[in-house]
Amino acid sequence: MSLTRRQIGLAGLAALPLALSGMGTAEASQRHRTLYIAGDSTAAQKFVDATPETGWGMALPFFLHQQMPVSNHAVNGRSSKNFVDEGRLDVILRAIRPGDLLLIQFAHNDEKDTDPTRYTEPWSTYQDYLRLYVDGARARGARPVLATAVERRRFDAGGNSVPTHGDYPAAMRALAREERVALLDIQALSLALWQELGVEGTKTYFNWTATEQDNTHFNPPGAIAVARLVARELVRTRVLAARDVRRLDDEIPESWITWPQATA
Repeated sequence: MSLTRRQIGLAGLAALPLALSGMGTAEASQRHRTLYIAGDSTAAQKFVDATPETGWGMALPFFLHQQMPVSNHAVNGRSSKNFVDEGRLDVILRAIRPGDLLLIQFAHNDEKDTDPTRYTEPWSTYQDYLRLYVDGARARGARPVLATAVERRRFDAGGNSVPTHGDYPAAMRALAREERVALLDIQALSLALWQELGVEGTKTYFNWTATEQDNTHFNPPGAIAVARLVARELVRTRVLAARDVRRLDDEIPESWITWPQATA
């Protein structure tokens, strides 16, 4: 690992007094909180060449008041391990401030047991890496929030929505209890939503096009639906107050989703 749990904790504790000393009490209370996302392709920002593929992190700002900007660091193909090994957690921890939130969703790529750069074992290395995010956020006065991985679109012969993430959701739930971290159970909620929509209905939420049948990534309606689940869970777990969110029951136009040009 590029960071150990102890290194993150010590660096954060050293930096925290400096951050607080440079910010008066009134300024700290007035500064808008930022919600950071650490995650994989299901949450990531997509660009014009990927249209209509949409990460749920692109839709989350529609449900949060403007006083809480979203800084989406989720990237395609990342697991809890290689996100850290590539220094992406370092980038967040250098920017995050007291009062901010760090929302952490990984599992899709942690499951890839043939790829040693990404694979983690649910009850050992997966939890070890997640602790780096939790400890890093806390050391800087920010609040970590764990989110179980959103489910893929998979149904059995009887039309039942089937879980695909093995022990990873259970391992994250156990870690959340152990570390007393708020947990958004997006895996369970999305599984129930796909069951409600059914085999055909879910096709309109995933990235199904004339040339692609993608049962992992979302189109605009799917990203909006998952972002709505995330926002509701943030309120249910009291990470956010009702005043922090908006439009939880409103129709969100697909046209609000935009795909920028990728930057070099």
